Formats: sequence, C-alpha cells, structure tokens
Amino acid sequence: MEEKNSTQVHMFLLLRFLALAELHVLFSIVFLLIYILTVVENVIIITLIHTNCELCKPMYFFLSHLSFIEVWYISVTIPKLLSNFIAEDRSISFVGCMTQLFFFSSFMCSECVLLSAMACDCYVAICQPLRYPDIMTYQTCMYLVVVSWFSAFTVSLIKISFISQLKFCDPQVINHFFCDISPVLNLACTDVSLAEMVDFVLALFILLVPLFITIVSYLLIIMTIMHIPNTQSKKKAFSTCSSHLTVVTTFFSATLFMYAQPKKIDPFDLNKLVSAAYTIVTPILNPFIYCLRNQEVKRALKTALCEKNGISKVSRSIPSVQMQV
Repeated sequence: MEEKNSTQVHMFLLLRFLALAELHVLFSIVFLLIYILTVVENVIIITLIHTNCELCKPMYFFLSHLSFIEVWYISVTIPKLLSNFIAEDRSISFVGCMTQLFFFSSFMCSECVLLSAMACDCYVAICQPLRYPDIMTYQTCMYLVVVSWFSAFTVSLIKISFISQLKFCDPQVINHFFCDISPVLNLACTDVSLAEMVDFVLALFILLVPLFITIVSYLLIIMTIMHIPNTQSKKKAFSTCSSHLTVVTTFFSATLFMYAQPKKIDPFDLNKLVSAAYTIVTPILNPFIYCLRNQEVKRALKTALCEKNGISKVSRSIPSVQMQV
C-alpha cells in the first residue's frame, strides 16, 4: 500500500450519528435515560443475587457477572456519546481512543465466553440434572468466569498492540460514535494487512469457539427435551433456557455481522445502527429478558420491596408511639 502523508496522531474526531445531528438534544436525553436505566437495573440484579439465598445458584452467579459486564460495557461508549451530543465535544485523544477500543473489545469478548458458559450450565441442568450439583460447583463456576475474563482481555490486548502501532493520516475523523476497530483501521496510512489478519483470526476464535459451544449445547438440549414424554415438562425445560437463547441470538447475530469479516468495513450508518444494537439496546434489554419470565427473581424482588416497605412503615410508626407515651 502506498503511504500517504502520515503524522503522529494525537487526536481523533467522532462523527456520531450524522442523521441525528438536528435532534441532538432529544437524543442526548434518550441516551442519558437509557444509560441510567441500564446501570440501575443491572445493579439491582447484582444486589438481589448477592443478598438473596434463593438465588445462590450457578445460573444466577453467571447472570450477576453478565450484569456486571453490561454496566461497564455500556459505560465505555455512552458517556462519550453524551459528551458529543451535550458539550459538542467530538474529540478523543489517541490514547483515549485506544483505551476505549481495548475495554470495549474486552467486555464484548468476555460476554461472548460467558454466554457460552451459561449455555453449558443450561445443558448440564437439563441433560444431566442428577449430576448437576457435582458438575456445576462453585469452583467450576469461578473457573469459567476467570477464563472468560482472561481470554477476553488477552485477545483484546493483542489486537490493540497491533492497531496502536499503525500510522494514521488526515483527516483524523472516525465515522462512528465510538472507537471501533473497523473505523479506526480505515484511517491508517500504512499497510494494515497484518493488523487485519490478526484481528480477523482472533475475532473468529473469540466469537466462533463460544458460538460453537453454545450451538452444540442447545442441540443436545433440544434432543433431550424432545425425548421428554410429558408436554408440561417439555415447556418447563425449554423455559429454563429460552431467555438465554434469546440473548445469545441477538448478541451473536450483531457481533458476527460486524466483526467476522476478513477486511475493513465501510463505516456507514448501517454499521452504527448494528453497533447500537449490541452496545446500547442489548444491555438494557438483557435484564428484562432474563428476569421478567423468571419467577425466582420476581419473588426475590418482591421480597426485597416488601422488606423495605415494612422497615419504612416501622420507622414511621416509632415516633407516633413515642408521642403517645
């Protein structure tokens, strides 16, 4: 590739959603509300799981870690997007861009691996119910979580080490609302074939291996459910993993569309919308998908609310008793 005039880049400009430029006030409010709601609902889930004995199960252990990832996942992109809308500050430093890219990739990859671990948990619960307590021990769950974090951050570190060594040229404008791999590679002046190849191979590894494990788990789950004679038992078994299957389908469809390609993607608004699907929409929907149909979580939430109301009623009644005395 012929090199263009290249300089040591210190700053990038993010173009965000060009079609929404005239409605920046409205969409800044919408994105702010989405961010607050996402953080609050995921924090509530984490608190419920760690304070309610009924939810001390591997499935909820994984769910609490997934909620933790979602909080940081959306925090990597939305605050900067809000500053672009509200403060009209579209600039991001080179170091800031690489940092955002690293953490975004790390949280996305860790979610991929964690979703496959949750698929394995569903498989053991439905296909090996008698051995479930022996297989899905606390040590096993911790091991799977550690693997998800370690593999994700390692893969992301390798990616960023190659991308950060590239030279970039003017105009230093990223046609995206955050620093993503493809838009950043589009600005490189030097040969990006090695960085593209490394990114493509690692993307296939961190996406396809968990996806393969998930697909195999669900094929075995479906085969097991089909052999259950009782219709009610079939429905109960399928409802155990239906929420997870919905999240997996949404997440992997978007990520495979964006990242499992062997070349740079032209960052049109379509790519921004697909990115928004798994960076903004998915984190806010996942708690609803997992919890609205989950009776144990709803019972835990009702119990927590009743206890809070009971405490507040008792505290309000104490002063009136003292006045009567």
